[in-house]
Amino acid sequence: MSMQEPFDIEIGEIEYSVFPEEEDVYTIFKEGVEYVKIQKDTEQQWLKLDPDTDLPLFSADEEVNQIGQAIVAYLG
Repeated sequence: MSMQEPFDIEIGEIEYSVFPEEEDVYTIFKEGVEYVKIQKDTEQQWLKLDPDTDLPLFSADEEVNQIGQAIVAYLG
């Protein structure tokens, strides 16, 4: 499978740039600045990855879930 191209999503007034990494992992840029790396857990639940270790942080993060759901919708 080839790497997916980066794409942009908008949530409210905020524009995020999404850079697909390995499977179900995405690096997110918020307003042009590297912001967070996220990983799909389930369709509805996404995990923020620790910036130093890339290990999932199992804490609920509504913004991360919104980004993830927008990615799912975009990839449709």
